[in-house]
Parts: sequence; structure tokens; C-alpha cells
Amino acid sequence: MIENTLTMLNAFRIQDILDIAIISIMISALLIWFKDRASRFVFLGITLLGVVYMLARFFQLYLTTVVLQAFFAILLFVLVVIFQEDLRRFFERLALLGSFRKRFFAVAAFNESAEVLAQTAADLARKKVGALIVLQGHDPLDRHLTGGSNLDGILSQPLLESIFDPHSIGHDGAILVDGNRVMRFGCHLPLSANAAQHGNLGLRHTAALGLSERSDAICIVVSEERGTISLAKGERIQEITNASALHIELEAFFAKRAPLAKPGPILRWLKENQREKVIAIVLACILWVVFGYQREMIRRDFMVPIEYRNAPAEWVLEEPKATEAKVMLMGHSQAFQLLHPESLKISLDLAQLPPGRQDVTLTRNMVKTPSNLAVAGISPERITVITSRLISMTVPIEVLTENNPPQGLAVQKIIATPAEVRILIPRRLRGKRIRILTEPVDLAQLDVQKAFAPSLRYPPDIQFAGGKAPVVRVVVKTLQEPTPSRR
Repeated sequence: MIENTLTMLNAFRIQDILDIAIISIMISALLIWFKDRASRFVFLGITLLGVVYMLARFFQLYLTTVVLQAFFAILLFVLVVIFQEDLRRFFERLALLGSFRKRFFAVAAFNESAEVLAQTAADLARKKVGALIVLQGHDPLDRHLTGGSNLDGILSQPLLESIFDPHSIGHDGAILVDGNRVMRFGCHLPLSANAAQHGNLGLRHTAALGLSERSDAICIVVSEERGTISLAKGERIQEITNASALHIELEAFFAKRAPLAKPGPILRWLKENQREKVIAIVLACILWVVFGYQREMIRRDFMVPIEYRNAPAEWVLEEPKATEAKVMLMGHSQAFQLLHPESLKISLDLAQLPPGRQDVTLTRNMVKTPSNLAVAGISPERITVITSRLISMTVPIEVLTENNPPQGLAVQKIIATPAEVRILIPRRLRGKRIRILTEPVDLAQLDVQKAFAPSLRYPPDIQFAGGKAPVVRVVVKTLQEPTPSRR
């Protein structure tokens, strides 16, 4: 046991620390997310299956492992169906992290907002005037609210009482309060699907509960039938006894959004949800031991292409040339799972080689591999590279033709511009006839066209001075054939 532990510690790398850190953050985010969610029981069930799967792998229970692997293959689709609302909310929060959305209020400002809201709710309850007030948290609410009108007014008791006056147009809707401003009024909220669990709730209470199930907003509900005040938050709704109790709840909500103490973001993150973070680190370490710990080295062979680079412009690589070689890689099985074989190549730099025939040794540093894989060998170890300087020569351009000209026309002259081109050829082609031909010019088109721009045909071993083939323009001059006389 001690020996295995020491072996594991010796194999521990910087990449493994980063690996565990990333998984720890992901697990802690999931634990915090599910801590107060009604769907946490589903998450616990999936976690239990994950533990069973790890134990099945550890004890080599083949049937259990195969069945659970098949289950986890479709788990992603199951999660999307079960947690579609939660996932959407989670990604909305991620988007807000990148927008640096901040709302800081002075202590007096949110104390005043809490006082105005508590006192107004108490007065409306005493008068038995119904009201529904939404206090926005960190989650965006645009997709949950329908209808209503924009207001963006300063929060005050007269404004709230005028909105919820029974003769007001927005009396039956909800208002949205963001900090110390009333942003919208007359809004409609999504209704809760779990209202029956909380007894006989009215429409305002059901709507407030529905929004609290979908976001971190809190809703103040004043019942016009009973004259009571209720507060919906965190998928729960409870009755508030008096204005003081409501004031305390609102102060706690505002303080959470704009805390009085402002430590550094990293320190503040470390202090929050410490139990979940410790559990996440432990689970990440267990996952690394089960899945990430690389126990044995394996070797795999790959046929890798040879790339010739940095060849001088006046050189040519003679045939035959080696195009690929076998590369033996050594590493752990997990490292090979992250490897893309198509990215492997042997890069041979020709800039340091003199012209002529050379035997080049293929070394390990010519192969680009991930850091967690090592090159155990290359076969063949040496290849022959034959390079030669190119010879410059000038070759005329030959124009090919096809078909006959239209009746009554005869070809007088064919002019190619340029008439000749300078090319570079390998030494082995010196003394041989090199022909640069055009694609056939269709003489049947001479009645409508006299100039052509055909492509060139040339041997693959030659190069053009300047690096690319010239554009050739062919002009065909014609004359009228004499008409035969009739007797």
C-alpha cells in the first residue's frame, strides 16, 4: 500500500494538479448549484450510479461496467431533458460573469429601499390591496417576464401605492424592482407547477412561487383577500408576520447582492461554501486515482508523413524520396486517448543540407508530439535525400489546336504572348527536350472569338522563374477563304 502510494506520488505531474483543480471547480459548482434545488435528488441518484460504476471498474465487474457505460452514453440527453430550465439558468449566470455586471449601493440606499418596500407592503396589507413586487437578484429575468411597461423610476411609497391602486392599469400585474429603482410594472410571471404542495394559493402567490423556482429573485406578495404579506424565495413561499420581519428579510437580500465587506474575489470565493469545495477536492482526487492515474506505459506505432521544409528556391528534391516513416511512441493509455494521429509528422529542415546525395538521420526532436508522450524510435533511422540545383533555360510555348475553323475562314497566324518562358529544371533533365504546351485552342470558336487564355501543360519536375506559371494569351489571325466560282 505504501509502495503504491509512493509510486503514485512520484508519477504526479504539474498537469495532474491542473487537472484536479479544474475538475474540483466543476464539481464544487455542481454541488453548490444543486444544494438548494428541488432536483438535487435526481443529481444524488446519478452520483450514486457513478460511484457504483467506479466500484465496478475497480473490482472488474464486466457486466455492470458495460451496462452503466451504455447508460452514461445517453445520460447527456437525459440531463438536458430533466434539467433544461436549470441548465439555461446556469449558462445565463456564466454569461453574466463575462459581462462584469455590478450593482453596488450605498448602505443607506439599500436600507432605504428595504424600509420603503416593507412599509408599503404593510400599508397595502392593512388596506387589503393586492400587490406583487419582484426584487431582482443576479439572474436575468427578461425571458421570465411577459407584458408590462417600462418605467425606470426611483423607488418610493407613493409610486408603489399609485401602481397598485385598484383603479390603476397595472394593479393586477407585478412590478420589477432593481436596487432602488422600479424598472417595469404590469408584468406577468410564470406560474408554479408545484403550487399544490403549498396548499390553496392564489394567482399572485402561484406566480411569485413560479418565478422563485426559475431564478434567484424574491417576490413580495400582498393578499387582498386576507390582508397578509408573503415572501417567495428559493422555491418556497412563507407568510411574513409584520413589516419588521419583512424589513429584516429584505436587508439580508440586499446585503447578499451588495455585501458591506468587500474582500478580494478569490478570498471571498474561498470563504463561501467551504464544505462543498472540500467535498469537490476529495471527489476530484478520487476520480484522478480511478480514471486519471496512469499506471502502466504502453507503446504504439504510427506511420507518419515526412515534411521537407525550408528548401532553397533554386533547389529541387530528386526522386525517389521518402514520404513517410514509422514512429514508435511511448506513454500512458490516457495520453494516447488525447492524441490526434493526423497531427503527427516528421519535420526535416533542408536549409542546413548541402546539395547532392545525403544520408540524414531521423532524430526524435524532428517529431512533434504531446509532452506526455515520448518517441521510442523511428524506422527507418536514416533516409537518403538527393538535392540538386536547378538549371535555368528558356523554352518556347507551343500552342495546341483542335477542330477546324468555321466554313469560310482560314487560319493565317497564331501568336502566343509571351512566346517563350524561362523555367528551372533539375540537372537530370539537362539535355532532354522540355515542352511547354497550351491546352487545345478550339478553332471552331473563331467566328465569335479570336483571343484565348489557355492553361499550360508542363512536366511536374520543372519550376517557373518567379514561382508561378505565366498567363499566356493566344491570338488567332484569320482570313476569308475565296469562294469557288460557278460556271
